[in-house]
Amino acid sequence: MRIAVASEDGVTVSQHFGRAPYYVVLAVEAGQVVSTETRPKAGHHTFAAEEHHPPRQQQHGYGLAAGARHEQMAEVIADCDAVIAGGMGRGAYESMQTRGIRPIITDVLNLREAALKCAQGSLPNLMERLH
Repeated sequence: MRIAVASEDGVTVSQHFGRAPYYVVLAVEAGQVVSTETRPKAGHHTFAAEEHHPPRQQQHGYGLAAGARHEQMAEVIADCDAVIAGGMGRGAYESMQTRGIRPIITDVLNLREAALKCAQGSLPNLMERLH
């Protein structure tokens, strides 16, 4: 199983998916991490010149521009089964799901621990952390 974890420092789970500049991708087999790699992640830092706030009638994280941003965020982890973050916008969450990547929102800070729990099926998905 391949699990991507949004991170700002390569050690902890980022508390905001959109702000994380990296994914740490962990391959987990038989309850062990067998490999890790760091991949660049598009996010707010990438799209700084673009408008992030939709018109008042439109929810955050939806619309054509948001969909294009989410596509760029998902493209680099298309080979992963899941993506873990401490918080995420609902639009990004749904966008990952439609691409076959299971998003999981957690309060576990250590990314290695979170990935191992995810692989075991014991990492709760804290939906109340969606925004």
